[in-house]
Amino acid sequence: MDNEALKQVFKNLNAKIVREVDPDSVIDELFGKDVIGDADYHELYKIPDPKSRCRKLLSLLHHSSHPETFIQLRLALLDEYPGIVDEIDQQRTSLTNPEPQQQFHMSQSAEGK
Repeated sequence: MDNEALKQVFKNLNAKIVREVDPDSVIDELFGKDVIGDADYHELYKIPDPKSRCRKLLSLLHHSSHPETFIQLRLALLDEYPGIVDEIDQQRTSLTNPEPQQQFHMSQSAEGK
């Protein structure tokens, strides 16, 4: 699974995730996998509102240098939010494998036809 493609998908779904995800179990999972460190973990829990905490978590993850940040985030969402993970997977697939029709149109325009 491509972390960079997932990063873009999570950016696309940022508003939906902030609206629908309670970030606490996700934060705990990512802390356990060393995706987020001690300082960030404690800072996140200082934010009383779950939506604001989720927004801050996503912002931190977009600046993370961990090589599997978004792969681990997807896995952390899998049990409690399978519908969101399905949407993530659909968008990731369309990003990494454009429809053959789209490829045909892209190659025609590239050739100047």
